[in-house]
Amino acid sequence: MRSILVYSLIAIGLFSHALSQTSAESPNIIVIMADDLGFSDLGCYGGEIRTPHLDALAADGIRFTQFYNGSRCSPSRASLLTGLYPHQAGLEKNGKSLSTNAITLPEILQMNGYHTGMTGKWHLSQTVFLGGKAYAPQHIDWLSHQIQHSPFGKLESYPSNRGFDEHFGVIWGVVDYFDPFSLVHNEAPITEVPEDFYLTDFISDKTISLIDDFSKDDDPFFLYVAYTAPHWPLHAKPEDIARYQGYYDEGWDALRRQRYERQIAMGLFDPVSTPLATNESGKIWKDCGDKVWEADHMEVHAAMVDCMDQGIGRIIDQLKKVGEYENTIIVFLADNGASPERGGKPGYDRPATTRSGDTILYSSDHYDRPGSERTFGYLGQPWAGALNAPFRYWKAKSYEGGICTPMIIHWPKGNLPNKGGLIRQPGHVMDIMPTCLELAHAKHPDTFKGKEVHDMEGISLIPLLEGQPWVGHTFLGFDHARSSAGRMGDWKIAATKNQNWELFYLKENRTETYDLSEKYPDKKAELIKKWEEWMERMKHYYE
Repeated sequence: MRSILVYSLIAIGLFSHALSQTSAESPNIIVIMADDLGFSDLGCYGGEIRTPHLDALAADGIRFTQFYNGSRCSPSRASLLTGLYPHQAGLEKNGKSLSTNAITLPEILQMNGYHTGMTGKWHLSQTVFLGGKAYAPQHIDWLSHQIQHSPFGKLESYPSNRGFDEHFGVIWGVVDYFDPFSLVHNEAPITEVPEDFYLTDFISDKTISLIDDFSKDDDPFFLYVAYTAPHWPLHAKPEDIARYQGYYDEGWDALRRQRYERQIAMGLFDPVSTPLATNESGKIWKDCGDKVWEADHMEVHAAMVDCMDQGIGRIIDQLKKVGEYENTIIVFLADNGASPERGGKPGYDRPATTRSGDTILYSSDHYDRPGSERTFGYLGQPWAGALNAPFRYWKAKSYEGGICTPMIIHWPKGNLPNKGGLIRQPGHVMDIMPTCLELAHAKHPDTFKGKEVHDMEGISLIPLLEGQPWVGHTFLGFDHARSSAGRMGDWKIAATKNQNWELFYLKENRTETYDLSEKYPDKKAELIKKWEEWMERMKHYYE
């Protein structure tokens, strides 16, 4: 397959010409982030789930095969909105507030004439607990809508106070899709929802409304569409679940193999350099004692992704309706790999009852079927391992299954070279902000509201989009939840919890299936030293 670096001069010239024209008319920018999406969930990344609208964006745009996130919800979102490592933005841990020393992308775009809007999940305001504890009865009643209380975090940390003209969505990271906790419009709580409410549709509907409002004048707009799907709880509409009845009866082993075979067939990976890694769950489908119950969970996950894609289709239709489709650049990615989590009990961010007082059942209660508001279902490790094919591990790990995201960029007016093609150079979620600033002809300031702000670590992806050589990052560091990694060129070290560092040469072994530590001890030592220097630098930013 041809490299993205090998394009005709004509194609490069067309893109560069379109880019230079945007000085007079900057493009609209829409960044769409999915939550806990498996690397291979989308059809254009090997999945069987119906995602025709995202697949169409990929066919008329470009896909990345080595694009990294922060391995978990809050860190990835912090990097996306600041162009920094999460540690520099106050999110070395999940559930904290975004640092005021990190200026956000919408704050800069606001100053440069953009309308700015956000829909969906924020998860960048520090979690607070009623009663002082995560499992206090008062706190659980608050989560269950039995107590009305706001704010859900410090108001100054809300999206509407970090650069967004409008925000419709949730402040917290985990919510009931049918009656979400911490739902707001800007600072104001939305205390009641209609009977047919479903959060994914709400996010899509409000995005469409903002497109309609923002397109009424000539100013460009920036929209951050932060879906909660398909993050647990596994909640979906019955009609969407029905579309996948029987799809997963063969289990996670077959699903992982089938997705991998499609990835190879479509040229995403070379089977020699990218062998299918082992599912780290260690569980085999034939040994599963409750196959129907497990398959039901995967059906709901698929329905959640399907519904999100339906909403993206309606967003695209609205762009076309108001005449903004051609000059809108759409970026789609996920915050981390599929989630291995399962279990849970009421407390922290999980309610005990519905608003009407019905008891909510968790995975350990072994409810009949997941999907309804009365259940809080989770995928678990075996399914997560299948959804992240061909990689090892999952969310919150610094192996490829945790930090590598599907990434699509689509821009009709940009005349992207090699439409439908692949970009194989490694990038990082923090590269999106400098890319957007370059597209908007906006500069990153040294100070904001009287405070010095951190310089961006991200690097603009524009050369890659032009089909030109891109130097990229000399080193990328990862550290979250006791899982760490460092990448330098095609060399990578990774470790989780108390395990020793492993060494991989990704050019020949993208799926991290064999450790080269004994063969190349000097290279391993070099990367460990680089990571330790990076980690020491990150610690200086902790607040």
